[in-house]
Amino acid sequence: MMGTKVKNTKSETPLSLEEFLISEDYGFILPEPLTDLPVYYKPWMDIARNVPELISSHSLRLRIHDMPLLETHLLQTHRELRLAHLALSIMTMGYVWQEGERETVKVLPQSLSVPFCEVSHILGLPPILTHADTVLANWKKRDPDGPFSMENLELLFTLPGGESVRGFFLVTLLVELAAVPGLKSILDVINGFHYNDVAMVTKALDVVSQAIDSMKQALKLMHEYVDPSIFYGIMRIYLSGWKDNPSMPEGLVYQGVQEKPMEFSGGSAAQSSILHCFDELLGVQHEGNSGDFLRRMRDYMPRSHTQFIENISSRPSLRSFVLQQADERLTHTFEQCVVRLVDFRNYHINMVTRYITIPASRAKQLRSNKQGLAEELDVIRRAPTALEERGTGGSGIMTFLKTVRDETKDTSISQFTVENQISPDPSITEIQKAASELIIE
Repeated sequence: MMGTKVKNTKSETPLSLEEFLISEDYGFILPEPLTDLPVYYKPWMDIARNVPELISSHSLRLRIHDMPLLETHLLQTHRELRLAHLALSIMTMGYVWQEGERETVKVLPQSLSVPFCEVSHILGLPPILTHADTVLANWKKRDPDGPFSMENLELLFTLPGGESVRGFFLVTLLVELAAVPGLKSILDVINGFHYNDVAMVTKALDVVSQAIDSMKQALKLMHEYVDPSIFYGIMRIYLSGWKDNPSMPEGLVYQGVQEKPMEFSGGSAAQSSILHCFDELLGVQHEGNSGDFLRRMRDYMPRSHTQFIENISSRPSLRSFVLQQADERLTHTFEQCVVRLVDFRNYHINMVTRYITIPASRAKQLRSNKQGLAEELDVIRRAPTALEERGTGGSGIMTFLKTVRDETKDTSISQFTVENQISPDPSITEIQKAASELIIE
């Protein structure tokens, strides 16, 4: 059961970010990712850098069939391995989904599958595109001395969808960056309640609360940089996996690795370690299907990040500490963390409404009426029907997100209703209005 605290010897050991390969400045983000691999790996990089164009010309699969089988032992450093995993995963998603959901493949060629599985094994990541690839290790600054901002960031690799792909991955990167002060304060919270220092815990929880709010403010940029029709109609399929996906019910054979098909979930926000950390810190308990899915998503994170989450989980209960202290300011600050985490999850639900639920309903209308702009019809025609009610990670998305939100509410100490603590965001109100006006035939 997630969120359950078990006392053990780890409660005596001070935590440090460094031992879990977590950056003081960037958190879970890979600091200064490499932009190129040794020249031996040029065949990978040449293809990976041109995936959208090769998909557009229907020639990516041919290029990968002609690609040489390269050894992986020349990849010496963590950064080289992360860049290799990113390049191989971008090629894999393009190869599988080049022709959409109607002409999927059953076998990933050996020249791609063998090195991909070898690199994945070393990193402790699955051989599929993950949040750790597309967001955490897929960025560089245009001006190395410039700010960490949308204007000064670009992707190393991209997928079909143009500027909306850039917006989707980089806005998510900024959400991760906004979380860093809160991530660092988790250590102060743990040390504070270890030494029974109420003031230290209260101050650190206040930083966690502010960080969660900053994450929401960063997430709002999605509306500015990502077009819902492009996300739904073009981008989503390339983030989709071959587990719990009706388009690929048997999974995918990784040729030269094993004959039996393997199943892996596609990209999901649940693969971000930061919310798992906050959940474990606050004692949020996710059970049933939602708990099972979230636990499984930890297998899609860098191994050291998962170990950090588990370390937080293994420590004595912060919630119990807050209850025992009965300190008004400490209790209020803890509650504020819960309120803001619920608020963040509410905002995420409304984002999913705008980017998935509303376009899915529009797609059903267009398919039944055959009416609409030619361009819109074309985008909708390419949208994966198998994913209309599901997230790219394979979950029944709305049920999952609302369950996770409600389980977060249940962590509250007082009996207040969380919805009344924060005034609704204007953009959320507009999305709810649009959703209520939908006609689903």
